[in-house]
Amino acid sequence: METVTTPSRTELVGRAAELGKLLRANALAAEQQRRLTDETLAALSSSGLLRMRVPQRYGGYESDMRTVAEVVAELARGDGSTSWTAAVWLISSWMVGLFPDAVREEVFADPDVRIAGILSPSAVAVPVDGGYQVNGKWSFNTGAQQSDWNVNAAVRPTPDGQYEPVMVLLRMSDLQVVDDWHTVGMRGSGSVTTVAENVFVPAERVVPMGPVIVGAHPLQQDPSALMWRAPFMPIACTTVGAVAYGLAVAARDAFLERLPGRKITYTDYAEQSAAPLTHLQVAGATVRVDEAGFHIFRAADTIDAKAAAGDAWTLEERARARLDLGAVCLRAKETADLLAGASGGSSLHTDVPIQRIERDIKALNLHAIMHPDTNFELYGRLACGLPPNTQYI
Repeated sequence: METVTTPSRTELVGRAAELGKLLRANALAAEQQRRLTDETLAALSSSGLLRMRVPQRYGGYESDMRTVAEVVAELARGDGSTSWTAAVWLISSWMVGLFPDAVREEVFADPDVRIAGILSPSAVAVPVDGGYQVNGKWSFNTGAQQSDWNVNAAVRPTPDGQYEPVMVLLRMSDLQVVDDWHTVGMRGSGSVTTVAENVFVPAERVVPMGPVIVGAHPLQQDPSALMWRAPFMPIACTTVGAVAYGLAVAARDAFLERLPGRKITYTDYAEQSAAPLTHLQVAGATVRVDEAGFHIFRAADTIDAKAAAGDAWTLEERARARLDLGAVCLRAKETADLLAGASGGSSLHTDVPIQRIERDIKALNLHAIMHPDTNFELYGRLACGLPPNTQYI
């Protein structure tokens, strides 16, 4: 075991910021090859940032949620696909932290291990001697081709003839990859489909999903660790929401960087920056970025505060985490739409960042967990006295 001192938030965010130039430089290549470049992958791994959700006893940092959110957002300022992939790896490392010690020792033998993960139970785990035989497939499996392990959702039969959702931990080498990631957004994330055909999974690498979703972790090996004192969904929502927030910041960065010297074609404005319309656009984008930041950091700070106090989560608080996620995505999309619309025809070129940022944010808004209207409806149901219509809360 390797126990390390957790770097400060300032240090970790600084490491993410240092990667920004490289991520921006490699973003187009990542889009073209539909996964992260080897250079980006190496830099991200050597930065130590993937250790933020690894148990300290295995060389991880067990960083608080606010730190994770700020780091993921800073990575998104460089490249959305890199940030999204890192977010998935961080969430999946947190999940594996709930498995038995023997499993964790194997997986976290390398504290910079990359673990992909899927929450949709689109496979079946049938009990066999010593474990389970798993068959099924998982679409949108971000970073799978560049991961060592995959922690995926499945269902297993129960004695009463029903099925219960479980998380199964598989080696990537046991899965088939379907290279079907041909998209217009988040192209560099390599979110391919993976397939399990009669894959044997030892019993210790299967845990029930239900308790994890609601924050009752029966297999928690580090009960004193603050990192696991929260339900899964608020943690996951805040982590991926930070990507959307960081992309909103990136949209504003990209617009202002191109602004000097630009004119508004077919007008007498020699400088776009002199037009009152531009002033309104920049101010409007700034307000939306700030609002996105409010929601993502409120969610992160709630997680950290409740963990420190040992307080239980109410159903309303869990739904509010989904509400915050929807608000972040909506404000980020509004920011990108506003600034991309003000960027002129030259922004259509693939080497101009704003068009990629806009496409990446649109992709996030289409994600089933991140879709603003879905999240708003869920919170509204509870506010109006109705039960939730999903277990993902």
